[in-house]
Amino acid sequence: QLQLVESGGGSVQAGGSLKLSCVASGRTINSRCMGWFRQAPGKEREGVASMSYDGTLTLYADSVKGRFTISRDNAKNMLYLQMNNLKPEDTDTYYCAATVAYAGGCDGFRDGRENYGMAYWGKGILVTISS
Repeated sequence: QLQLVESGGGSVQAGGSLKLSCVASGRTINSRCMGWFRQAPGKEREGVASMSYDGTLTLYADSVKGRFTISRDNAKNMLYLQMNNLKPEDTDTYYCAATVAYAGGCDGFRDGRENYGMAYWGKGILVTISS
């Protein structure tokens, strides 16, 4: 069973930066699409960014394009999200997620499928941006 644990969240002022990390254990991520998602209480989960298994395809929500960068290190079983120029509206709980093995193309994220095609989710980490 693949397990995902996020870290790196916290509180920063608007305009600041944070880098989220997600460590995977139990299985490898090297054949999976990986992604970051966020959700505020009472709101729908939003797909923030995804990256294909080999890192060649990245997708971003319009609201974060040019500010957030997703990356991965398959050798370390790690996923990252560099967040720059943060805004108060970026305040949310952020989740790391992965598809099942050998579903590395991120079609679910691209097409907005149920759960964005993700099968495994971390517990989430809070990011708070103050104005």
